[in-house]
Amino acid sequence: MAERKLFGTDGIRGIANCEPVTSEIALRLGRAMGFLLRGKRSGHARFVIGRDTRHSGPMLEAALVAGLSSVGCDSLLAGVIPTPAVAYLTRDLGADGGVIISASHNPAADNGLKLFGGDGYKLDDDIEERLEQLILTSEIDGIRSQGEAIGMPTLLADAERRYGMSAKASVPGMSLHGLRIAVDCANGASFRTTPEVLKELGATVSVFHAEPNGMNINEACGSTHADEISRLVKETGAQIGVSHDGDADRLVLCDEKGDIVDGDEILAMTALQALKNGTLSGKTLVATVMSNFGLDECIAAAGGTVVRTAVGDRHVVEEMRRGNFSIGGEQSGHLIFRDHGTTGDGLLGVLQVLRIMTERGCPLSELRGCLKKYPQAQRNLEVREKPPLGALREVAALIVQTETLLAGKGRVLVRYSGTEPKVRLLIEGPDESVINASADRIATALNQAIGVGTARTN
Repeated sequence: MAERKLFGTDGIRGIANCEPVTSEIALRLGRAMGFLLRGKRSGHARFVIGRDTRHSGPMLEAALVAGLSSVGCDSLLAGVIPTPAVAYLTRDLGADGGVIISASHNPAADNGLKLFGGDGYKLDDDIEERLEQLILTSEIDGIRSQGEAIGMPTLLADAERRYGMSAKASVPGMSLHGLRIAVDCANGASFRTTPEVLKELGATVSVFHAEPNGMNINEACGSTHADEISRLVKETGAQIGVSHDGDADRLVLCDEKGDIVDGDEILAMTALQALKNGTLSGKTLVATVMSNFGLDECIAAAGGTVVRTAVGDRHVVEEMRRGNFSIGGEQSGHLIFRDHGTTGDGLLGVLQVLRIMTERGCPLSELRGCLKKYPQAQRNLEVREKPPLGALREVAALIVQTETLLAGKGRVLVRYSGTEPKVRLLIEGPDESVINASADRIATALNQAIGVGTARTN
């Protein structure tokens, strides 16, 4: 793959109004998408556009619309809406593609552009490479529609309702009457959709961090601040807590005791139920290399298999499509239920868990017990540069030492984030004190070599 200047592991992302997340790039992206992805329809090609609650969203939306219009494509404006809603609407409306303007769990000053094809799946690498060529060259500069051929934007007034109805259709007949739920919307794109769907299903919902002002998205709330939903569950006496990130393609849960339930545990309980029902395609669950190895043992004991991919929901979905698998996801809370959606969907995820809770009459604290985790130590460090990790000799030596110490009963993973200036370290093994000490040594070496500070997560 050619070295990219714009696209990362999940679209284009960075500080809003700085390269590459500028109105100029958004305009050229709109022109490139319209040129490359237009179908063979007789009229204008159509693209669904949604955004999260960031202050910079309308600026990028306007530029994107202008670019699409200039090459004769119409824009269907869904407004503030979760990422999975754009994927669903693109497919449901028969559009030629979709764009969500969001930087997901990143701070409010960041923004991004994530792209979907007409099938509702994220675009393949080769298409993104071609788009980047078109954006950075003058190849299509002369293509300009005129008169009635110029595209027009249209407001999708019922976008939230359509998405909500689709989510509810994944759990037909489910009633949540008598259930108390606390929801942390991260002041993001789910601030209306998730609470409304849960209320419509009969739950008593306490809603928090649902007053976005453009600059408070993900601020001390949401799935990257899981301690907040734990506090809110204890405060409200809820039977389950729900926490999304800024664009609601991610889910973290909290049980009635205030304990956090991560993506691995959600994958375990939903995959086990699907195995029991005979609906887990290929008897296979797809996870990434970051998922706890206890997940493999849990699924194997029930007669299933775990297939692992590189980090990123894109890789998970690619493997699911290749093998026609139905459930996959990441420890971080990106969960894909391919029988009902094409990308990570926090709302779909919580509905699948609630279905199991109501059908079995079990509290979440009991359901989560199906997964026995190996201890993990994780470190996330901000870096000033991203040289090849193998070139950091002291770091490489410490990794080898740690792997020798684990003697085949654990693992060490070190990788750069594809969306942030960070390096991520994970060590897994049977002895928590040993892996934490090893993680501290490697993190110190990384920080001395390329770091600007450290943030610790156990």
